[in-house]
Amino acid sequence: MNFENNLAFAQAQDQADVLKDFRHQFLFPNQKGKDFIYLCGNSLGLQPKAANEVIQQQLSNWANLAVEGWFEGDQPWMYYHKELKDLMAPLVGAFPAEVCPMNTLTVNLHLLMVSFYKPKGKRFKIMMEGGAFPSDQYAIESQVKFHGFNPADAIIEVFPRSGEDTLRTEDILSKIDEHGGEIALVLFGGINYYTGQWYDMEKITQKGHAVGAMVGWDLAHAAGNVPVKLHDWDIDFACWCSYKYQNAGPGGIAGIFVHEKHFKNQDLNRFAGWWGYQENKRFKMEKGFIPEAGADGWQVSCTQVMPMSLYHASLQIFKEAGFLNPLRSKSIYLTGYLEYTINEVNKILNQKQFKIITPSNTEERGAQLSIIAAHKGKEIFDGLVAEHILGDWREPDVIRLSPIPLYNSFEDIYLTGQALLKVCQTVL
Repeated sequence: MNFENNLAFAQAQDQADVLKDFRHQFLFPNQKGKDFIYLCGNSLGLQPKAANEVIQQQLSNWANLAVEGWFEGDQPWMYYHKELKDLMAPLVGAFPAEVCPMNTLTVNLHLLMVSFYKPKGKRFKIMMEGGAFPSDQYAIESQVKFHGFNPADAIIEVFPRSGEDTLRTEDILSKIDEHGGEIALVLFGGINYYTGQWYDMEKITQKGHAVGAMVGWDLAHAAGNVPVKLHDWDIDFACWCSYKYQNAGPGGIAGIFVHEKHFKNQDLNRFAGWWGYQENKRFKMEKGFIPEAGADGWQVSCTQVMPMSLYHASLQIFKEAGFLNPLRSKSIYLTGYLEYTINEVNKILNQKQFKIITPSNTEERGAQLSIIAAHKGKEIFDGLVAEHILGDWREPDVIRLSPIPLYNSFEDIYLTGQALLKVCQTVL
């Protein structure tokens, strides 16, 4: 596609965009009577307008039904999570039985590692990306310590080559081969939060299995953003939050995936709770944990109705949009336009002020560009906020901008480029 750096071009693309009306289903932050151009959905998605309605409905159910709400009403709470499973599954390439909404991301990561990190003999190590999100680092550190290992010995981190910002797939695969007999678990983020790199999940999973390891993925920055095929890629487990690309609200309920091949595996440990017990016998209150079939058997605590209703509202929008395929098509184009616009700013400034460290290959990124400014990065970021452009700043020197296909427009991107140029001409 030949992009053009002018308003008429951007508005023409918006006019032709079959998804343009979904923007009106969201609330944009507003200050001093002016909406922000919101490019921070990789950190917290916008609020769907339907969120208030679904919360009010559940409050009404609570008021009018009280405890009977678990079994009465249009959406009995006892079975409410099953409605979400049917909507979650298409976003991550899974069967409904393989997914479940529950808890929060790092809690789920720990619960799944209880099952799938099984150190034995010399096979006790976990391989992960260097520079993973801190919560993943802390969770993995604490898990290996729990099993009596020193993190310095038990964790293998893979870093980019000297002078490079992102990992090469061949280096990841080579590292797995190098340590194959020692690896119990390969656990990566689907998309690196800092660089925006989307790893080759299928190839990494295949290689991990080839050396005898379990393979899991943290999809915090991938679920609802890029098309993943958790079942077809034979991934053992995955987990994700719902408040970024899936717009389920701050701290929203998270999700898990467990491949169906593990459903009858009696050798998997798990931390059990009442809500994971076999559903049709749950209220018999008997001793001895018998898990419910599928991913539901990893539940511990009862359904979080309010957060689940917010997730449900957003998932309905994904369903209306045709789930991820049409959104991904727009995302590639929209993110490409942002990349072009940033490069145009460099040309006008006649200098390499901005370096995009996110891969330029669309198969290696989602709806995020991570940008390093050669000079005065934080001042430029603050200047964008003053211009009502809201991305986010990640220490030590990265500005992350994420055009979200459900609610961002091409005009948003053009205006962001103009604001970026204006700020640079002011502060540089």
